[in-house]
Amino acid sequence: MTSQYLRKLSGDEYKDLTLKLHKMQNGCCFICQQPIDIDVHTTNIDHIVPLNTGGKDNESNFALTHESCNKSKQDAHLCVARALHRLKGIQESVQKKENRSASLKDLLNSENGSKYDFSFKIENNRLIYTFDKLGSTEVHYAPIFIDFQSKVKSAFIEVPLEYLYHDELINPRGINSSINLLVKEFYKKNPQLHLTLARIDNDKIKVFDGQHKAVAQILLGTKVIPVRLFIDADVNILTETNANAGSKLRQIAFDKAVMRQLNNTQYHEKVKEYQEAHGLQPDNFHFSETTLCDFFKGIKMKTYILDAIRSSITTSRDNKMKDYIDFEGKGKSLPLSHSTYDKVFLSKFLDSKGILSTPMDYKSEDGRNPRELEITQICQLLSIITEELYVGKFNQEIGLNRIESRIIDQRDSDITDEHLIAYRISKEEVLYAWTPYLINIIKMYFLNNGQIINECSLFQTQFPDQLWKNLRNFIHSLSQLPVWKNRSLASSVFSGKKDQGYWKKIFETGNTPDGVPVLSEPLNYIQMIQD
Repeated sequence: MTSQYLRKLSGDEYKDLTLKLHKMQNGCCFICQQPIDIDVHTTNIDHIVPLNTGGKDNESNFALTHESCNKSKQDAHLCVARALHRLKGIQESVQKKENRSASLKDLLNSENGSKYDFSFKIENNRLIYTFDKLGSTEVHYAPIFIDFQSKVKSAFIEVPLEYLYHDELINPRGINSSINLLVKEFYKKNPQLHLTLARIDNDKIKVFDGQHKAVAQILLGTKVIPVRLFIDADVNILTETNANAGSKLRQIAFDKAVMRQLNNTQYHEKVKEYQEAHGLQPDNFHFSETTLCDFFKGIKMKTYILDAIRSSITTSRDNKMKDYIDFEGKGKSLPLSHSTYDKVFLSKFLDSKGILSTPMDYKSEDGRNPRELEITQICQLLSIITEELYVGKFNQEIGLNRIESRIIDQRDSDITDEHLIAYRISKEEVLYAWTPYLINIIKMYFLNNGQIINECSLFQTQFPDQLWKNLRNFIHSLSQLPVWKNRSLASSVFSGKKDQGYWKKIFETGNTPDGVPVLSEPLNYIQMIQD
């Protein structure tokens, strides 16, 4: 909403107000908190609290910002915009340095949190504790409550950030876009209806639920977080409960990627449990996946094992494709949703029923362990696909939004052929049609060399250099087909979502199911793998 107050100011009066705000803000932008050079930077004066939400149109409600910060702000309310800008900086830094999503851990580190162990004892059904490392010797007392059904013990306390940690074991999630709404909600002084949940682990208070609520409050300046603290709770039970809340019970929004990570956590905990039950050292893996399933009967051990493999592939530093996957499923800037990635690549490359009977450390010494090979080689193939289709070609700023409509409306001057190829060849129904050719190329190579291998465990056999070359040649040849950059097909072949058989028919015959020519000839992967 336009400021009548500012409109009435003369040029000199506006300049004087700019200088006054600049001095009040110690020469820094209200949003990004970085210096403003009045002589160099273009600036804006904006309302801190928007007029349409009750803000006043006078000097008490004005702030000075870089024009670029004001234009790119994530909220109309400048205090919220400042909090979100700060978080964005942390997220970009973590992504650049560690190639992962930022979490509560990273925000706590930026706030000088996660520093101290928790000193406590339990007497007469009370939790007795101090935060003496902060300079106070005050002793605190909190009653311990025992859950009637589970008998789990917990207490309700307020924890300074210096004593708070992120529980990456139970909750490996990064911060998602819902944080924007939470920051706005807390800024309006609306209370949280569900407290942050934490547990004591090795004398550390670790948050495993309510991460986003804690993040939102910290961004707005909170230094002490109220938590429900679980005492002596079984980590396996908490992990299972947290996972069930996001899957079976639908109490919280866990997508498939998070469930994979949680099941990965359960898998590693079960491995430890098996080792302890059999007196094995932590580095002794001379037992099989089949043995684990037999030992933990009644538990979905098979799901834990397979999700651990999927999670290892997805989070591997060697998997270049993960940088092009939208894990939240809400954005329009990345070519692959996690659902598509999971259904097309992981489902086709991994046997969903295959549990190994060989020891987990089988042939590890010479680099031929079946699971290690499988994970490494799937990552390598995903990276080859990424290099051929996305790296330096797919423009995230253009993304996916209304590509075909823009072409039809002739508003596509900024859409390069390479971006269009990557976009079209990554449509789920198209991926379903061409990824089976990769499997056929692998099988054909081994058959031609007199080696019959199990189709369900293709990636557990070492691929020679020539096979990798064949796979890369096929993907490159596929990406060079004229159909992908033919813009005249935007309103026909590429309009709307097609079923899985549509592109299968095109690749097999060169024509659509209703006989419209699309390719000059059917795909011939024998020719396509040649140099």
